[in-house]
Amino acid sequence: MHELSLCQALIDQVEKEVAHSGYGGRVVGVELLVGWLSGVHCDSLRFAFEQLAPGTIVAEAQLNISNAKATCHCRGCGVRLESDGLLAECPRCGSAEVVIEGGRELLLQSIEIED
Repeated sequence: MHELSLCQALIDQVEKEVAHSGYGGRVVGVELLVGWLSGVHCDSLRFAFEQLAPGTIVAEAQLNISNAKATCHCRGCGVRLESDGLLAECPRCGSAEVVIEGGRELLLQSIEIED
């Protein structure tokens, strides 16, 4: 389960960002953006967070995860579209020249710190 290592990297990043910000309050929320094509299983990531958070800066934080759909561009007809998964061909023109432009994200969107 690679979500454990991803979660540890997330906790490390939160620690660095909070230290860099100079705020001394406790972290009460962490918001992530996870793309449909990232290969990250959100339930496994939540489970890893619950296991790794105790004793860390995010021990009392709520993990909020938003999903980003795949975004594609068809080189055949120029249409841009969103999808819940991979497209083998353009639904508009049938071209196989579909390029994935988004949906592979795993981004720390925000950290909420209590005053």
